[in-house]
Amino acid sequence: MDFKPHIEKFAHRLAEVEAALSDPNVFDNQQKAQDLGKEYSRLKDLVAMGAAWEKNLADIAENEEILKSEPPDSELALMAKEELERLEKEGKKINLELLQGILPPDPTDSRNTIVEIRAGAGGTESSLFAADLYRMYVKYSESKGWKIESMESSPSDLGGFKEIIFKITGTDVFKRLKFESGVHRVQRVPATEASGRIHTSTATVAVLPEAQDVDIEIKPEDIEITVCRASGPGGQGVNTTDSAVQINHKPTGMIVRCANQRSQLQNRAQAMIILRSRLLEKKIAEENAKYAAQRKAQVGTGERNERIRTYNFPQSRVSDHRIELTLYNISAVMEGDLDCFIDPLIAADVEERLAAMEA
Repeated sequence: MDFKPHIEKFAHRLAEVEAALSDPNVFDNQQKAQDLGKEYSRLKDLVAMGAAWEKNLADIAENEEILKSEPPDSELALMAKEELERLEKEGKKINLELLQGILPPDPTDSRNTIVEIRAGAGGTESSLFAADLYRMYVKYSESKGWKIESMESSPSDLGGFKEIIFKITGTDVFKRLKFESGVHRVQRVPATEASGRIHTSTATVAVLPEAQDVDIEIKPEDIEITVCRASGPGGQGVNTTDSAVQINHKPTGMIVRCANQRSQLQNRAQAMIILRSRLLEKKIAEENAKYAAQRKAQVGTGERNERIRTYNFPQSRVSDHRIELTLYNISAVMEGDLDCFIDPLIAADVEERLAAMEA
C-alpha cells in the first residue's frame, strides 16, 4: 500500500495542531488543550513512522539490488538476504502502525485501564490460574514501562485469587490490552492433583477503559453507599476501622466493593473509579451492539462469556481461538511475552475495520 498521501495528510494536520497549541488562549479550555496535546503526540509519531516507512522501502530496494548483482553464495549476498528478512519484519510493524493511523482514532485507546480477573470453573485451580494471569499481566506491564496499582482483591487458598482488580497506567494501555477480555482456559495438572490427571479450568478477564467525568454522569440519588469493617491484609488499622466501602448503582444493579485501602475516603474513590469504568464499558457495549448485525468481528466481541484463549501446559501450547493462532511458547507467554498474540489481534482488527470502511 502506498502510504505517501496519508503521510502528507499527517504532516499537514501536525502543522495545524502545532499552530493551535502555540496559541495561549487554547489553554482556557483544558479539555480541548489536552485533546490537542494527545493528537499532536499521535501525529508526531505517525510522521516519524512515515519517515521510517520510506527508509525501510529504500533499504529493501538497495538489498534486493545487491541480491540481483551478486552471486547467491557470496558473503555480500548472504548478508543482504539476512538484512532483507529483518527489514521485511520491521516493515510489517511499520505498516500496521500506519494503517492504524489511517483509521479514526478510538478515544479510549489512550486511556488508563482497569483489569478485572475472576476465577471461573475449576475451584481452587481456577483461583490459582487467576493469580497466574495477574502475574502475566504484571510482567507484560513492566516490560512496557506501565504502572500497576492494586484496587481490590479477594485471595483464595494456596495463593490464588477469587477476584483481583487493578489499574494500569501508561501509554496505549487500553489499545494493547482491550482484546484480552473474555474467558481464558487452562489445561494442566493441578498442584493438588495426586494422580497426575489433567484438569480444565477457566478464569474471566475484563479490560475496561478508565472512565472520565465527561463520559458517565452518576447522580447522587442513583447510588447507595454503605461502609463496613474491612478484613484481610493491611494491619490492625484496617481491621479496626469501618474503612471498606460498597457502592450499589440502583439503575443497573451494579455493586462495587473496595477494602484494599486504609481509609474510607480512599476506598470510596477507588470504588467510584471502578463503577464509572464498568458503566462506560456497558455504554460502549450497547453502542457496539447496534452495529453487530452489520459486521462480524474478526477478533471477537471481547464479551466476558466468550472463550478466547487456551493455555495447555503439557504441550507448552497457547491457542488464540479468535484468530486461530497457536504457538508453543507457554513459558514465555506466562512470563509476560504477550506481543506475539497482541500484535496479530491488533492487525486483524485493523484489517476488519478498514474493510468495513471500504464496504
